[in-house]
Amino acid sequence: MKRRQFLGMVAVLPLVPVATPAGGAANRIPITELNRYLNSLKTAQGTFVQINPDHTRSRGIFYLSRPGRMRFEYAPPDSALVVAGQGRLAIFDGKSNQGPQQYPLNRTPLYILLKRVVNLGRSGMITAHQSEGNATSITARNPEYPDQGQVTLVFSAAPTTLRQWVVTDQSGHSTTVTLGPLATGGRLPAALFDIDRMVREDTGTER
Repeated sequence: MKRRQFLGMVAVLPLVPVATPAGGAANRIPITELNRYLNSLKTAQGTFVQINPDHTRSRGIFYLSRPGRMRFEYAPPDSALVVAGQGRLAIFDGKSNQGPQQYPLNRTPLYILLKRVVNLGRSGMITAHQSEGNATSITARNPEYPDQGQVTLVFSAAPTTLRQWVVTDQSGHSTTVTLGPLATGGRLPAALFDIDRMVREDTGTER
């Protein structure tokens, strides 16, 4: 998996409404409720389908452990593993004999979702807040790095649930991730997000 395919994904959405229908503002989930939901979402896991910038599809299993940790295990024929942890985002390519590509997590759009305290009301963060039917979407960027892309998060209401996100990178390439049913709560092993350990194993230096 190319960096562009994930980070372009890590922005994106066919399900994201492009306009707010009449009366739609009244149906939007308020920012305060979205903050409450995201800050209460400590762990989650489930399946995902990803639409890449080149319109190909990938699928697999993801794990979320807030703050700061996420893992995407891609199903064959893809051989990629993408892990957020220890302040970094690492992309392992099973077809490469080189180490993972690594990037500061706070320079990626997913940082907005993985922050210890999510505050979508922060000045300069939200660029769109829309609704269509039972879905509410927000488009946000990190005000500290506004040129590093943006993420659109899509939620369903009653109860508030994260359903999809679209990541758009600084080049305008977008990746859409649609989530299956979420299993929330419980504990996830720290090893799932230990990038240093994975690098040692990948290079054969694990003791």
